[in-house]
Amino acid sequence: MAVMSMIQALNSALDVMLTRDPDVLTFGEDVGYFGGVFRVTEGLQKKHGARRCFDTPISEGGIIATAIGMGAYGLRPVAEIQFADYILPAFDQLVSEAARLRYRSNGEFWAPITVRAPYGGGIFGGQTHSQSPEALFAHVTGLCTVIPSNPYDAKGLLIAAIESNDPVIFLEPKRIYNGPFDGHHERQMKTWTDHAASDVPEGHYTVPLGKAATVREGKEVTVLAYGTMVHVASAAIAEFGIDAELIDLRSIVPLDVDAITQSVNKTGRCVIVHEASRFGGFGGELSALVQERCFFHLKSPILRVAGWDTPYPHAFEWDYFPGPGRVVKALRQAMEN
Repeated sequence: MAVMSMIQALNSALDVMLTRDPDVLTFGEDVGYFGGVFRVTEGLQKKHGARRCFDTPISEGGIIATAIGMGAYGLRPVAEIQFADYILPAFDQLVSEAARLRYRSNGEFWAPITVRAPYGGGIFGGQTHSQSPEALFAHVTGLCTVIPSNPYDAKGLLIAAIESNDPVIFLEPKRIYNGPFDGHHERQMKTWTDHAASDVPEGHYTVPLGKAATVREGKEVTVLAYGTMVHVASAAIAEFGIDAELIDLRSIVPLDVDAITQSVNKTGRCVIVHEASRFGGFGGELSALVQERCFFHLKSPILRVAGWDTPYPHAFEWDYFPGPGRVVKALRQAMEN
């Protein structure tokens, strides 16, 4: 075991798979010599060569199209989109090609590709470097959407994604890339990122896609979260002093429906937390699922804590960012009903 940040764990996952499987390769903007803008691929080109880890032109559509072609002919490419905000030029490739290839070819071809992308706010990236587009991908049948919240899961989930025969969108919450936050708002925010570095095995292991994790067991209310919001929710639960059950979804497609329904049926209350804008966000799907499957066990309305329905504001980042205070308010409201 080694103590790793999420960046180090992801780098380890790529290193393990590049070493283990000659069909694995990784590429994207500045991925090779520079090691990626967040240094996730640092040292991989030097170790595995420029044919296995290389830079691409600034063309998201071209990056994903190349990955799809590689996957269809037997390789297992890991493509990096430098920021999830910039993935939209490749959206048609993902929706119309990667997600449909197996169905369209009657199983003759498939697209075992993994698309990595840093997502979310909390690093003062402004409106074009802080978005959370997970709901867009969750709507597309044929794509898996995975979002880790800690280094151990990040490595295991990434290895599982690379080994999967399905196309996987792997969204990496950059707010917790480097473990505890030590910059602006340190006193306010550090408490819920203290566990963003953790023990991680150095070799090969997997965390199954589509299996949620119970971060904290409880009896009074279920909190559903993923990515950075797992840490926010955990801090809010501790601050409020409530016996809440915290579920880290880990992947939203496939979704662990059984874990969600079992928890809400036990607690009778549900608070959903995500960073993306509220309207049309994945929290709406979770709310509908809970309403349909747990209605007769509910003791209070399902509540959502989310980002504003605005572009991500650079000047008001910590107002937009759903912090522990907003989650505490929702928990209190859930208990009062």
